[in-house]
Amino acid sequence: MPQQPAFRFIDLFAGIGGFHAVMKAFGGECVYAVEIDKKAANVYEANWGHPAHGDITLDADDEVGIMNVPAHDVLCAGFPCQPFSKSGAQRGMDEARGTLFFNIASIIKAHHPKVVLLENVRNLIGPRHTHEWDVIIQTLREEGYNVSARPAVFSPHLLPEHLGGTPQVRERVFITATYAPHTVPFLPNGKVDFEIEGPKPVATMNDRFPKSATSNAPLFDPGSKDGGWNLLDGGLLDDSHAIPGCDLTAGETLWIDAWDAFTTLMRERTGEPLKGFPYWADCWLDFPEAAASMRRAPLPKRNDEGRYEPGSLNGFKAPNKVTRPHIPAHLPAWKQSHLRRNYDAFEAHWRDILPWAWQWGVYTDLFPTSRRKLEWQAQDAKCLWDTVMHFRPSGIRAKRPTYLPALVAITQTSIVGPRERRLSPRETARLQGLPDTFAFPDQPAAATYKQMGNGVAVGAVQHVFREHVLRDEALLVADPDGIGQRIVDAAKDATPAKVVERLSKHKPSRS
Repeated sequence: MPQQPAFRFIDLFAGIGGFHAVMKAFGGECVYAVEIDKKAANVYEANWGHPAHGDITLDADDEVGIMNVPAHDVLCAGFPCQPFSKSGAQRGMDEARGTLFFNIASIIKAHHPKVVLLENVRNLIGPRHTHEWDVIIQTLREEGYNVSARPAVFSPHLLPEHLGGTPQVRERVFITATYAPHTVPFLPNGKVDFEIEGPKPVATMNDRFPKSATSNAPLFDPGSKDGGWNLLDGGLLDDSHAIPGCDLTAGETLWIDAWDAFTTLMRERTGEPLKGFPYWADCWLDFPEAAASMRRAPLPKRNDEGRYEPGSLNGFKAPNKVTRPHIPAHLPAWKQSHLRRNYDAFEAHWRDILPWAWQWGVYTDLFPTSRRKLEWQAQDAKCLWDTVMHFRPSGIRAKRPTYLPALVAITQTSIVGPRERRLSPRETARLQGLPDTFAFPDQPAAATYKQMGNGVAVGAVQHVFREHVLRDEALLVADPDGIGQRIVDAAKDATPAKVVERLSKHKPSRS
């Protein structure tokens, strides 16, 4: 006789199943999933054996009702946040109409699951979305949910590995709620009181955790050199420097090689690492003598392996002096500051910088404007190839190889300097907490990168869900049908170590 699941859950805006991974590890059974992206839905079904194809706006709206959505105990949704109209100062369910949150709210209103777990980008709590946040909290309270008016913001990099963490700074907002109508605060006029903050959020970015599972272990510091994250240790990265589709182009390698030579040059001249401000090569041409000396700079040549090498100084004529430009007072303060620091650096080292720029072709067509900028956030790293880099519109950003910025659903895949390549699709899946057995059948790498950039971090979800259940334990166990008690028991049984172990045993339904 099959074992009864601890609880039933639904997975809205399911993606490839980050929520599913957690809920299954806690002993839950999926009874409904929906994902409009066909490639993501295919990955979902391949791994979990549950169909996810569909459109929530068709399954949950005013006309067709929610006939396609079965009863459930836990509702999970990593929903897109659409702006709500502020016209008429309406609030609650009526105002949510026409947005994707309204479809979630319609399901909640019909089924009142014991626990609601929503996830969104941090921008949801930004100043432009205060109104949307108020509507969401108001709507949940109107439906009888105990929910904090303060957001739970969390990132998987705060958790050490033994608690399910991964080295990715992925700050996300979580809204966690328990169905407990008697806890909802009302005003004398019968309206829900939104001003009451309610319970404390279940997680914050200030939370810290023991470094190891041993008793009295020191607290984990994600960026520490002593016991913090290190991308080169722990098996997150494959050892190979050559992974199909992850290699750098000759042009990309040139940009890194050139700025790597610059970081080494400045360290030799100053005896210390680069300063932590953006280096803008283009603004050095504001010095008229510098601009004149670069007018006929030659293109670097490739060697037999196809890699660009610095050219000779033939034809280069160094100026006798440089004239510092004037910084216009009308410029924003931040830009004046950046220009001032760049002018200071150039004034001090122009005799080295100009030959470097000539030899590497920095002011030729091989360098787009955005690649003539280096944003050094790597502190005392010895050279650029020792860092993790991102090619951004604002320039090349370099960071120490501790933890990575959030994966995004566009082409800013992190470049791991010591591997001289981009992160592989499999490595991005590990950053999201998915095991190596997780399958991405019959799809290009670009689709996997996109799905990982859009997905939820498994470690963050398991931590937030467990903490929510433990916070609201008294409300859940008071439920006479016993479902709340089963959810509590499942959360207490599924320790972080057990969740990690259960995820490691994942077997896809089809490969």
